[in-house]
Amino acid sequence: MLELIFFCTAFVCGFVIFQMRLPPLIGFLAAGFILHSLGYRSTALLENISSVGVTLLLFSIGLKLQIKTLTKAYVWAPATLHLLLSTALYSSIVLLFARFSLPLFVDLNLETSLLIGFALSFSSTVFAVKVLEERGEMASFHGKLSIAILVMQDVFAVIFLAISTGKVPNIWALGILVLLPLLRPILFKILDRSKHGELMPLFGFFFALLIGYQMFEFAGLKGDLGALIVGMLFASHHKAKELAKSLISLKDLMLVGFFLTIGLNADLSENAIFAAILLIFVLPLKVALYHLLTCLFRVRARTSLLNSFTLSNYSEFGLIVCAVAASSGWISNEWLAVVGIAVSVTFIIASPLNTHSNQIYMRFHKLLEKFETQQCLKLEQPVHLGDAQILIFGMGRVGAGAYETIELHSPGTATGVDINPENANYHRQKGFTMIVADATDPNFWQRINHSNVKMIMLSMPKHIQNVLALEQLKASGYQGSVCAIAGYPDQQKELEELGADSTYNFYLEAGSGFAEHVSEKLM
Repeated sequence: MLELIFFCTAFVCGFVIFQMRLPPLIGFLAAGFILHSLGYRSTALLENISSVGVTLLLFSIGLKLQIKTLTKAYVWAPATLHLLLSTALYSSIVLLFARFSLPLFVDLNLETSLLIGFALSFSSTVFAVKVLEERGEMASFHGKLSIAILVMQDVFAVIFLAISTGKVPNIWALGILVLLPLLRPILFKILDRSKHGELMPLFGFFFALLIGYQMFEFAGLKGDLGALIVGMLFASHHKAKELAKSLISLKDLMLVGFFLTIGLNADLSENAIFAAILLIFVLPLKVALYHLLTCLFRVRARTSLLNSFTLSNYSEFGLIVCAVAASSGWISNEWLAVVGIAVSVTFIIASPLNTHSNQIYMRFHKLLEKFETQQCLKLEQPVHLGDAQILIFGMGRVGAGAYETIELHSPGTATGVDINPENANYHRQKGFTMIVADATDPNFWQRINHSNVKMIMLSMPKHIQNVLALEQLKASGYQGSVCAIAGYPDQQKELEELGADSTYNFYLEAGSGFAEHVSEKLM
């Protein structure tokens, strides 16, 4: 019964926040604090729901993660340097606060300040993935960079937990790490035989929670890391994307429990609130450090800024570190509340930052670009449109189908544009003319010459992507025609109000397209 009250409150708060054009997760966090103020506390069932949500989230991340990404210098180097430098920076700040005899800080010494600095150096995986998914940016370069840095942080987290809790991997750990790659062909066949129905999400549940989480816990390893690794085993399978989609609704529902528990578990006090406010005020230093380090490794200023905004928060892992420290008597239990409040408020701060990231970049781009290296990474260098007359943004099933149809009637006029390099390479192998670019990137529209382009087709999977791209191309002075896809009539109306010449509802008009196809065959 209590869980029903929790989720109903989360819906009301999330709905109100969504009407303000902000991510609903801010409302879920607010719901937790409101319920806490009314005397409610988290329950065992809600904690289990939260844990399952996080496990499914990490499994889904693994499905989209290529291991080779972690070996890139622009990933592991900024991640490692940031962890070391931010730990040193925050521990110094904590010691400075202690020197001024501020509440809760006064009892900390060098060792405990380093521990708190380490806890605050992490960013939230849950928040990052939620924001990237809502904006359709999981396949973008800055999205992949953020996730890869977070995975590196997870590795450091596992090492810390093993050392601090004395939880050393047992003999079964080696067996699991050797056995899983050997069983990979069999696992692929099981996924193939699961087809496309209700077995698909159950397959994800089984491998994320049992093979991933429980088996790794049994072997003395972090269960969440197990879910991530098992997900990565399936990343190269052709049904990995479908498997991830089948888990979205269930995962999102359970993650509401995670955001609720943050507020419900926070024991508020004046000293805890004061200490949390101090930590929130120094958050910009952490964000600036992300930007400086990624730029240092040849990442473009915009990519670096968007990555920094995605990671501009404190992490739920900080709560775990503080819980371990509190149970060992190193710090007081009030620090759990301090970090809980800081995590929650930084989520609220980071949400509008990510929502308005392009506007912020355009306003300060001259300052931000001063930190760029002379030569950026090859995959971020400017693209050329060639003789393209029709640009198709988003080469999923709809975009690819449109490309093939145009090529039948007007060969050589269409060029596909996709944010995902792997998807672009796949279509190049089929003979498509492809470029890799982010349609929501203001720099892309400023750097290209689209005077020869007669038509732009927006067929990206997320409505917000098509909206942002439409705003950018209109701001760039594009004079040609624009058509865009949408899933609902209100989305069509929004696109038309922004300047789209025509819109296509792929749900409503799929039937008529199918009928035309049948008629052609009969004739």
